[in-house]
Amino acid sequence: MTDNAAKLVEIYTDGACSGNPGPGGYGSLLRYGDVTKEIAGCATDTTNNRMEMTAVIEALRQLKRPCRVTVYTDSKYVMQGMTEWVSGWIRRNWINSQKKSVVNRDLWEK
Repeated sequence: MTDNAAKLVEIYTDGACSGNPGPGGYGSLLRYGDVTKEIAGCATDTTNNRMEMTAVIEALRQLKRPCRVTVYTDSKYVMQGMTEWVSGWIRRNWINSQKKSVVNRDLWEK
C-alpha cells in the first residue's frame, strides 16, 4: 500500500475511572495491517468521559502521516460528540443545546 488514501489504521479505545470523578486510565490499540501498537495512560483526578476522550486523542497523536482512520469506542459520549454534536457546538461558540458551556471543551478542541 503506497497510496495514503489506501492506508487504514484501526483504533480501539477505552477509558474509565474509579469514582466519577476519581483516578482513571485509558488504553488504545492501533492496528495497521499486521502492525499493532498499544498505548495507555492515567490521571489522578478525572472523569470517565475525559478518559474515553483521551484514549482517542492520544491514539490519533501516534499517527505520523496522513491515512484513513476508523475509531472503535464503546463510549456513546465520544461517538455522538465526534459525529453529531461538535459541529453544532462550534457553530454556537461552544454552547450546548441546553444553552450551557460545553463540558470538556479543551479535549473536544484537541
